[in-house]
Parts: sequence; C-alpha cells; structure tokens
Amino acid sequence: MTEADLIKEREKKVKEIKKLNINPYPNRFDVKDHVADILKKYDKLKNEEASKDKLVIAGRIRAIRNMGGAAFGNIEDSTAKIQFYIKKDEDKEQYKLFNLLDIGDIVGIEGFAFRTKRGELSIHVKKLTLLTKSLRPLPDKWHGLKDTEMRYRHRYVDLIMNPDVKKTFETRTRIFDAMRDFLVSKGFVEVETPILQPIYGGALAKPFKTYHNELKRNMFLRISNELYLKRLIVGGFEKVFEFSKDFRNEGIDTRHNPEFTLMETMCAYADYKDSMKLTEEMLAYVAKKVIGKTKLEYQGQKIDLTPPFKRITMLEAVKKHTGADFSIIKKLEDAKRKAEILGVKSEGETVNEIMADVYDELVEPKIIQPTFVMEYPVEISPLSKYKPGQLDFTERFELIIGGREYANVYSELNDPIQLKKNFEEHIARKQKGKEAHPMDRDFIRALEIGMPPTSGIGIGMDRFVMLLTNQPSIRDIIFFPILKKK
Repeated sequence: MTEADLIKEREKKVKEIKKLNINPYPNRFDVKDHVADILKKYDKLKNEEASKDKLVIAGRIRAIRNMGGAAFGNIEDSTAKIQFYIKKDEDKEQYKLFNLLDIGDIVGIEGFAFRTKRGELSIHVKKLTLLTKSLRPLPDKWHGLKDTEMRYRHRYVDLIMNPDVKKTFETRTRIFDAMRDFLVSKGFVEVETPILQPIYGGALAKPFKTYHNELKRNMFLRISNELYLKRLIVGGFEKVFEFSKDFRNEGIDTRHNPEFTLMETMCAYADYKDSMKLTEEMLAYVAKKVIGKTKLEYQGQKIDLTPPFKRITMLEAVKKHTGADFSIIKKLEDAKRKAEILGVKSEGETVNEIMADVYDELVEPKIIQPTFVMEYPVEISPLSKYKPGQLDFTERFELIIGGREYANVYSELNDPIQLKKNFEEHIARKQKGKEAHPMDRDFIRALEIGMPPTSGIGIGMDRFVMLLTNQPSIRDIIFFPILKKK
C-alpha cells in the first residue's frame, strides 16, 4: 500500500471518528504527569502490582498491539516512552475509538500505573482522549540514517524517530546556557543589537540585501554584531555579550550555513591576551559543565580543552608546517613564487596576504589541538590594533581546533583616524573585486567620541556545538538548515 493509500485510509477514519461525535482535533488537554517521572516514581512496583494514583499523560502513539478484547501500545511524551493497556469490556465506546487510532496519533490517557506479569511498568487506561489524528504515517523504520537530506528537510520526523537527534539539540541548549552563566558570572551583560542594518560590517563576508519600502533604502541582514557592541562600549557599558544570529550570502557545506550563531563579547580595558585567557577558561568551563570533561573525541580525533591552549604566531605556524619563512621574504614576486612551489595559488597583493593564503590552505587544517594562532596581517584585519613595534601585524588571534576556526579575537582598533584610513583602503580592495569592509561613518563618529582599550571574542557556536556533540556537519546541530531547492 502506498503512502497516498494510507493517507486516504486515515482520512476515512477521521470521518468515522466524527460519526462517534468525537472531535479529532480538540483545543486543549490538561496534562498532569510526564512519563519520565512515572517511570522513576513507580520503579519499585512489583509484578502484577498496581498503584491507586490517578495519572494523566499525553503523547504520541508509537506502537499498537491489538489482541481483540484488549490491547497494548506505547505512548511517548517529551520525556520518555511507556506501555499502556486498554480493555474492551471496560468501555466499549472508548474501545471503538481505540480501534480507529494509528501509530503517530496523539492521545491523552487517564489511568493508573501497574506492572505486568512480565515486569513492564505500564499505564492501565481508564479514559482515552484523541488529541490529534495523524494523517501522514510515520516510517516503519526511519530511513533518514541513510538519506541525511530527508532528515534535514523533515526534521520533525527525524526528531520523532531518532531520540539521539533530540538529545543533540537538548545539549545545544545546555551549551548556550552554560556559556551564558559563565559570562554573567564574570560581570558581562547580555544585550541585543540590530539584525537589520543600514551598513553591514564587523567581518569580511557577503551580505544578504533587502529593501525597506517606507524608508526607501537598501538594508542588510547583519554579517556580524561587532560594531554595535563597540558602540555600547563607547556608551559606557564595560562588559557586554550577545548570542548573535548572523547571515552570510556565501557557500554551504558541512561547516557553513547561511544563517548561523556567533557569541560575541566586548570587554573594556582589555587586550587580546586577556581574551585568550577568558576564551580558554570559558570553553573548558562549558565542556565540563555540559559533558563532564575537557578531554573528548571529535570524529576520531582526541581533543583536549584543558587550559592553557597552545600559542603560536601565523609566521611561526607557516614556517613550522611548510618550512617557508615569510619573515625573510621582502618582494611580492618572491612570495608568489614560494606559494606556487607549495602548491598555493594566491591573489594576494602583499607578502603577508600571500602568507595568509598559504596558512589558510596548508597550515590551519593541520592544527588539531586547541591553538591560538596570533598576529594576523594588518591587510586582513582592518578592525584590529597593530602589534606594538610591528606595523605589518595586529593583535589578533583565531582559535583553531581540529583544523577549523572556532573563535576570532583581537584588540579592537579605537583610533578613528587609523580606522578611517583602513576603511578607505578596503574601498579600494572592493573595487578590485575582493572581500572588503564597507565604510561606516557613524562607527568612526562613535570612535571619535572615544572608546577605551577594548577586546572582543567571537565564537562560532554552531561549530562548538558540533565539537561537544561529536557531529560531523553543521546541519546536524541546526534544527532547520538551509538546503538546495529540490
């Protein structure tokens, strides 16, 4: 029988149910108990022993075993699954309703707990209420384990049929809660900044563009909340953070989704070294709080989140993993030749830009244990402060774990004159077709008011959730990921 045939059969049952003067889609049901609590409370019941307590639960039917004059089934709520038992001679009209039910229907049950001869804790049904008639049948054996795209497209079925998926998302919530608790304990204030922005900024990325009819102007979905957090520091806040939904109109793969979540902080009177300590302390705290340990395995790699994390400059990392010492290369053509020898094609216009391309392609994937890669070139760090005495490099680091970036952090540039110059240079980059930061004159104005020495942390929450839940794809930890059109 095809799925279409099964749906027609269920539609017929809906008509039969209505003939019994039963509404197959009532407005509400007063739930008093949850299955997990029942399993715990009546764990000591002996075989064939019953409780006198009245229980009221609701959930989805996951199995039915009809034996004529009686039937067993399984009902599952948000906490757990339990067997139920219903007898025909106790209420024949109610039993008629039961015979019109299917796996997937949502019902309310009033009854009492008892343990069967075989020792299974169950609910003896005294009153059965249909809450939702399911028209589309659940798969007998969810094929989503093989067809991952079907799991992502129909996440609601995936959650019903695969308990581990639900646990992953529950863990995601706990990770966010633990990080929030940590930051609040350190004196940070949670804030909200605009998602719809007149000027996108705070990162090098392509935005989603829209149009505001009333204002008659282009608007953008934010690629970052960074510049707004800094405005708050200018305004007198000293420690702020936000779980920021960001949007970037770029590629989709196992690590990238157009809509994703960053956790961003800004802390006044701090630099990137302060942020290093805070980052490693925070990630270790969250790991221990959520999974009970700082040593874990991710996709076959053993990862240790125990502080302190390793520290290395980009120059040192490139030299260590490729043998190329870009600190002694002065000419652009020599840098390009070195990159080509290493197998990297770079469009960089300076030695350090080319070095950064070599790092991205050949070095970052080799860094497995948590490592702060420091001192990024100024050309790709327009919002970062220079490293004192080294005007080619900035006080910026990225946290790399398992060959992937997890955090981007720097000492924030608060010199409005220098920032304006950096923005102007990026306008020239954009005219050449490169990713560039747009000019944000209001942000420059904010810096002209004065922003204290500040450092901010940006952590990719989706990747961090992937790490702690050992999931291979970002789609496994986002309820409804963006997918290609069928």
